[in-house]
Amino acid sequence: MVTLADVARHAGVSASTVSYVLSGKRSISDTTRERIRRSIEELGYRPHAGARALASSRTRILALMMPLRTDLYVPVMMEIAMAVTTTARTHGYDILLLTGEEGPEAVRRVEGSALADAMIVMDVELDDPRLPHLRQADRPAVLVGLPADTTGLSCVDLDFEAAGARCVDHLAPLGHRQIAVLGEPPAVYARGTGFAERTLTGLRAAAAEHGIGILHRPCDGTYAALAATVGRIFEERPSTTALVVQNEAAVEPLLALLRQQGLAVPEDISVVAVCATQVAAQASVPLTSVGIPAQEMGRRAVERLVAHLDGHATPGTVLIAPELTVRGSSGPAAATPPPGRTDGARRGHSRR
Repeated sequence: MVTLADVARHAGVSASTVSYVLSGKRSISDTTRERIRRSIEELGYRPHAGARALASSRTRILALMMPLRTDLYVPVMMEIAMAVTTTARTHGYDILLLTGEEGPEAVRRVEGSALADAMIVMDVELDDPRLPHLRQADRPAVLVGLPADTTGLSCVDLDFEAAGARCVDHLAPLGHRQIAVLGEPPAVYARGTGFAERTLTGLRAAAAEHGIGILHRPCDGTYAALAATVGRIFEERPSTTALVVQNEAAVEPLLALLRQQGLAVPEDISVVAVCATQVAAQASVPLTSVGIPAQEMGRRAVERLVAHLDGHATPGTVLIAPELTVRGSSGPAAATPPPGRTDGARRGHSRR
């Protein structure tokens, strides 16, 4: 096993000089630093994590708080987590994954111990109970998500308000005057989850600007739940010509339901989604969609956190502009409700 002393001998310097280069505690000339770096690479030296933490007062570990809930689309959460992990490694950090729903207790546990140097927080609610503790914590934190009050916080997120607006802006020129929104499961809205609420805000604002009627219905992703919800939508608003979906689990059950009811997409009804690009592109009818830039969100969160740890604090919010990709699921609004819609709606409605 290669030791620090081996590196020092190979580079022709003292062990303390190698230690200073690794910890950054003292200024070392560029020539000496480069010679030590080459020795480290040639010998394959890996600093002992515990010794490195003692020397630098850092663990080189970032805590990722990612509650895994059944009402959220786990693949997107995991894609963000993977981007966090790979980006952290490029900066010399490892990830401590906290998946329990401990809330403020998880923040206190990281803050009150030497578990991690900093925190990345996911599944952010508008009035998140973790926020007071994060604002008071000595360790820096970055939120992947946007609470109602971002004062004193560093946040990275897709601009979900703009994402909702983009969906309406796409459908309005196609002649759609009545749009229904199939949202996340009811529990997501009950928690005040930021991304769902902000998407809805953007949808409603754009609909008002275009003079379009909009109807929002939270929905679980099962076929039975969708049949009931879509049936109720068509009964309440039979002139609905477009559906906006923000629930990845609902995409394929919805398309299957529309086929079963004899509704062609997009000739009879247009469908637009706010979802992972892979889900939209690989759907049985490729969906026009606003993609979730999960990898970019994870990468940017780590980069902001590392910059903070290196003394280059970047407070404030980074909102990633949404991109809408037109595929085969959206088109001009149908002039009249297609034959059979009312019967199909009743069939779905009767399943409740």
